[in-house]
Amino acid sequence: MGWRWMGRCKIGGMVEETFIPKNIIVTGGCGFIGSNFVHYVVDHHPDVHVTVLDKLTYAGNPENIAGLPEDRVELVVGDICDADLLDRIVPGHDAIVHYAAESHNDNSIADPEPFLRTNVEGTFRLLEAVRKYDIRYHHVSTDEVYGDLALDDPARFTEHTPYHPSSPYSSTKAASDMLVRAWTRTYGIRATISNCSNNYGPFQHVEKFIPRQITNILDGQRPKLYGKGENVRDWIHTEDHSSGVWTILTKGRIGETYLIGADGEQNNITVLRMILKMMGQAEDAFDWVKDRPGHDRRYAIDSTKLRTELGWTPKHTDFESGLAQTIEWYTENRAWWEPAKAATEERYKRQGQ
Repeated sequence: MGWRWMGRCKIGGMVEETFIPKNIIVTGGCGFIGSNFVHYVVDHHPDVHVTVLDKLTYAGNPENIAGLPEDRVELVVGDICDADLLDRIVPGHDAIVHYAAESHNDNSIADPEPFLRTNVEGTFRLLEAVRKYDIRYHHVSTDEVYGDLALDDPARFTEHTPYHPSSPYSSTKAASDMLVRAWTRTYGIRATISNCSNNYGPFQHVEKFIPRQITNILDGQRPKLYGKGENVRDWIHTEDHSSGVWTILTKGRIGETYLIGADGEQNNITVLRMILKMMGQAEDAFDWVKDRPGHDRRYAIDSTKLRTELGWTPKHTDFESGLAQTIEWYTENRAWWEPAKAATEERYKRQGQ
């Protein structure tokens, strides 16, 4: 088994143990956020071996981790709900970082069943494997479990905000968070949870808000905007999410939840107008489409606990600069996103969006 060393470090006035993993499993490591985490670990922690477990559904793309050193990154194609597969691959690892999820709200509204299977049953299977083989577990979740905030409400989500999920997606993620807490309390597994705000950056599927607008423009189509464009999201660059997850995995207190956010609140129409301007388009060169049913109004993260207790800080604090880099990535990587573009837009068209 990969060894782990428990050192002592003082963070924010508290003495905490540091967990040093050597062999980790990253579920969903061919997806957007998961693959960026794999890149982050390879770039920043050369002594760590990563086993990527990914079912390679439509949002999982092995090209996302292509070119990484084969002696450090291994891809296992399989389902987190497959208990026999977990029995074969979990021994020999010292941590699981669980990213795998069905995550697109519109898809969850159209067909919630895959969300229940992956997000709830999949988490259950992983927790049972963690319990059986006594390894560390970090659970990656979303701020959407808290529901939404009023547009004019100065409040932000904290670790103490009551759960109030409003979509099939967020309700299944809320259920998975509760399973982690129950297994931690009942069985004593060594687990931590993070809830993060909306991510942006490279390798994000074209169904999501920012890459959809960018690739529509690159494809000669007009961008599409839900409702009135007033909905607010708290944007964070995916590299900052990755560093936050690593910080929690290695320094976080067992049984604790930490919120990851970078103070990036922007409403949708502002983000779209930024993209249009950066790409040489008129700021009104988009089409309004019908709103998402039950569309959450505003998300906002207060990451004080993570910053003060574990010493984490985001690096990508200039949203406009990060957005420009993201536009550049999609412009230069048309071969990566183009195969999924037509089918994605056709699905949106059927939904009137």
